[in-house]
Amino acid sequence: MSESNIVLPPESVTNEAIAKRLLDAAKNGLQSGQVQRKKLVWLELNGCSGNVISLLNGFQPDFEYAITQMVDLVYSNSMMVADGEQAINRLFELAEGEEDFILGVEGAVALKNEGMFHLVGTRNGKPITGLQAAKMLGEKASTVIAIGACAVDGGPSAARPNLSQSVGLQAVLGNKKIIKLPGCPVHSDWFLGTLAHLLLYGQPELDQQSRPKMFYSDLLHDRCPRRHYFDKGVFSETLGEPYCLFKLGCRGPVTRVDCPTRQWNGHVNWPIGASTCIGCAQSGFPDRMAPFISYNTTRE
Repeated sequence: MSESNIVLPPESVTNEAIAKRLLDAAKNGLQSGQVQRKKLVWLELNGCSGNVISLLNGFQPDFEYAITQMVDLVYSNSMMVADGEQAINRLFELAEGEEDFILGVEGAVALKNEGMFHLVGTRNGKPITGLQAAKMLGEKASTVIAIGACAVDGGPSAARPNLSQSVGLQAVLGNKKIIKLPGCPVHSDWFLGTLAHLLLYGQPELDQQSRPKMFYSDLLHDRCPRRHYFDKGVFSETLGEPYCLFKLGCRGPVTRVDCPTRQWNGHVNWPIGASTCIGCAQSGFPDRMAPFISYNTTRE
């Protein structure tokens, strides 16, 4: 699509409207034929499927529009009609063919026993591991997106004691450029906004951790509606109080993400509204963010 047909939102500014602007532009471009749909593979590895559930909860656009108009969803463990070897064969067709596709990976890659701690299916009677699928498809995909904390750097799947020896996607794809969308789960806007940007303009501007700056630039703490309580030194002593949660272990001061302005569940609430922030979009979650709730941490 010609850049003269739309003004791209400035990526240096984290703004809850960015995703909608991109999605509206992509919708217009798709309808006019100026933007072409791409094939999408959504590969679920070692995780809880929370990110695909978050995508299903998305709206404006909703999930149905995303997979029928924005992209051609050719594979998804949870959402495709085909199953068994018929589904697995589609993965091998993509890996061995010349079709261009975007790979979205949810969940960590289990390394234990050469990947046998996580299987995605069987082919010709042989098990296909998540490790094998990630390498096979990751090397072939034109764009790779790590969706959620587990895919980005292991997340809860790699939390101590990490019996499955799970790692993030980058650990098995080497120097392959990956767009990383941390969060547990990822907000549907973060994924769909990134997808729209790919269709319109290609890869969005990324920070040093390969996260799109349009969603992960500002500290949550700086946009928190309770920030004025922090500045005045007014802190909650128990969960449920409406003041700053810093002394209860809030991870907002070290987490870069736009939750305060984007919000969840139809853009009506977010973790601080439920008296918590556990830093799920920050590197090292959950181990580096634990304990999630701390009492009396700054008292003498």
